[in-house]
Amino acid sequence: MTTERAELPQGTLDLLILKTLELGARRGWAISERRQHISRDVMRILQGTLYPARHRLERRGWIKARWGTSENNRRDKHFELTAAGREQLEAEQEAWRKMTAAVSRNCVGV
Repeated sequence: MTTERAELPQGTLDLLILKTLELGARRGWAISERRQHISRDVMRILQGTLYPARHRLERRGWIKARWGTSENNRRDKHFELTAAGREQLEAEQEAWRKMTAAVSRNCVGV
């Protein structure tokens, strides 16, 4: 059985990154790996997409980066939610719930 990958709907990347960081600080690449794992390989976030998104969230004050050390004893950045990021996550989750409920109502009987 092959796993089909789904395209991310426009505007969901920020929500996915914030939701991943709600679980705790992560390295940049680990954000993508976590999303892929949780989605059972349906969602894959490429570094070319993730990198600018992380910087955008950092500029908005929703996440912050700190330098740490990897398992291989290399310097790397770890990202974590800020208080503003937690508030934004709540707002985006509520908007997502409303959107998916509206889509579900419109798909009944299709």
